[in-house]
Amino acid sequence: MYRPFDRFHPEEKFISVIGSGGKTTLLQFLASRLPGTVILTTSTHMFPFPGLPLVDTSRFSQGDAEGALAAIRGVLAEERVVVAGCLNPSGKLSSPEPVLPFSVLAAEADHCIVEADGAAGRPLKAHRSFEPVIPSCSGLTIAVAGASGIGRPAGEACHCPEIFCAIAGITPDTPVEPEHIARVLNRESLADCYLINQADVLPSPEKAVRLCDLLQKDAYVTSLISGMRR
Repeated sequence: MYRPFDRFHPEEKFISVIGSGGKTTLLQFLASRLPGTVILTTSTHMFPFPGLPLVDTSRFSQGDAEGALAAIRGVLAEERVVVAGCLNPSGKLSSPEPVLPFSVLAAEADHCIVEADGAAGRPLKAHRSFEPVIPSCSGLTIAVAGASGIGRPAGEACHCPEIFCAIAGITPDTPVEPEHIARVLNRESLADCYLINQADVLPSPEKAVRLCDLLQKDAYVTSLISGMRR
């Protein structure tokens, strides 16, 4: 169900972001616009945010939650946004748990935003049985879908294309249309609302709007990088 993007004002304290095609950018967008202090973290894996302070929870033992909290409080006393997670040798962050349970972490800021999914850089995805990893204390789940996947073969545009194709009723060679994406998102029904991102790559935003109208929950069209709003 299409909603103008200027009505996209999530206010929940704990927000999970899933899907593909702009999750990390959405975390940055929300952190820059939500009032008060913000903690950015992940329940799976994500890269740190350049320019934002990071508290690496791998520096603390599992029994030293207070030490990790003190580090976060110290950053938030001077900065509005902090990134928290376990920094791995790969350079990616993983979940701050078990050092810091999400419910404990959420109490330290006005908002806690979690990247709760992975998509290997693809604009579209379908979920495996163990995905997404949404913390139990989450109050809102936003699913992102990349409009840049529209018109591209499913096998090229989708993470887990075999699952996407099985639900959509297409083959990996089939160009993805809004109806196929809507079929997958509606069947999975994992989010409270949807953000159709990357609309700037389409000749016109009409296919993205049509996708919104095919969804069974509120959906918005935008391009978070280009600043396009609809």
